[in-house]
Amino acid sequence: MTAVKLYPAKPEKVYLFGTCLIDVFFPDAGMDALHLLEREGIEVLFPENQTCCGQPAYTSGYHDEARTVAGAQLDLFPGPWPIVVPSGSCGGMMRTHYPQLFAGCNREAQARDVASRVFELTEFLIHVCHVRLADKGEPQRVAMHTSCSARREMGLAETGPKLLGQLANVTLVEQARAAECCGFGGTFAVRHPEISGAMVADKAQALEAAEAEHFVTSDCGCLMNIDGYQQHEHRQLRGEHIASYLWRRTA
Repeated sequence: MTAVKLYPAKPEKVYLFGTCLIDVFFPDAGMDALHLLEREGIEVLFPENQTCCGQPAYTSGYHDEARTVAGAQLDLFPGPWPIVVPSGSCGGMMRTHYPQLFAGCNREAQARDVASRVFELTEFLIHVCHVRLADKGEPQRVAMHTSCSARREMGLAETGPKLLGQLANVTLVEQARAAECCGFGGTFAVRHPEISGAMVADKAQALEAAEAEHFVTSDCGCLMNIDGYQQHEHRQLRGEHIASYLWRRTA
């Protein structure tokens, strides 16, 4: 069971951990996350030496290599500020697995400190910023896909839908089997492409059956997988990271 997270008052500053997929494939999502935080009156610090959180190596069983990669991130957040991550996958790795990864090492205390300050973006906007959104977009039917890590590791199945629920012109539609994986799973999609392909096909069908005009997700891995499938199959439904969707409709 996910431990109850105690939320602080809204801080003056935060660190933004951008994630590899945002850096390489979806930089606009990172900028839009920054804009959302700055609009709340928060100064956003972006350590330029940040790289991977270490999750691919960790989930593949290469814990020594994962410690090397993750250890390079620990020194990037020396201040006492929260670390906001626009990804439940990377957020789950940093919050849940860093203390396990460094248990018994001389950096365990540092890893636990970093883990205690990690917040996924939608979680931070809802529970720390208590954000209130004014929708400026046209009416639209939208489905939300919450990643497995955000839903199960971080216990954040409701924060994305709550943000979308504040948009007056958005009708949030429920997809069948909303809790099911889209099939990405990082290296899972590479190791088991046939299974992954069947899973994303099921997810795409569920989104379309809900008569959604657009879908959003808080994880770029899911976005890349589902949107990539839609494009490959020449389907019309397209997706967007929730940071970009919120900023676009409220900026």
